[in-house]
Amino acid sequence: MKVNYVTISREYGSGGREIGKKLSEKLGIPCYDKEIIEETAFKTGFAEEYVKKQGEYANARNWLEYSFSSRNSYGMSPEDYLWAKQREVILDLVKKGPCVIVGRCADYILRDRTDVLNVFIHADYKYRRHRITDIYKDPEHTEKMLNDIDKKRKFNYKYYTEQEWGKSQNYDLTLSSSALGLDQCVDLIYGVVEKGLER
Repeated sequence: MKVNYVTISREYGSGGREIGKKLSEKLGIPCYDKEIIEETAFKTGFAEEYVKKQGEYANARNWLEYSFSSRNSYGMSPEDYLWAKQREVILDLVKKGPCVIVGRCADYILRDRTDVLNVFIHADYKYRRHRITDIYKDPEHTEKMLNDIDKKRKFNYKYYTEQEWGKSQNYDLTLSSSALGLDQCVDLIYGVVEKGLER
């Protein structure tokens, strides 16, 4: 089965975004990341910074709070509305042709397609901490954020997909960027795309 789409889910600081961009360049197809945020912001009227965070990170402390906070008379919260519009954006982008999509539960949104390769990128804690503190050089990227962001991603993913974020059985390919390096991860994914999937 030919692979037309690649979704990249990733641990924070693992380099998944860079892997997605390098892969798209090697394949000669678009990589959608910030484009999803921009288009979703346009469709919803939400600020891009809000979409960036709330479109992938849960902000509640527990299931009850997340389930009932700020819901309108139809039972929809701003996060639910954002999820629905973000899903529309991803499906519209897919209609344009082969691409790489980073994050945003794209693996779940495209789950009914047979021409999608779903990849999860992870790395050991020391490697991720190094990337965040030494490469990004952003004071907001603290060790606390390193722990909190993945928890929020996991929570958000579970809430909207009822699947376990990062669980190997939910992906076609899981790779350790700390063990392999970003370029080798790109090469391995590229090799699978070129070979195709047996489904």
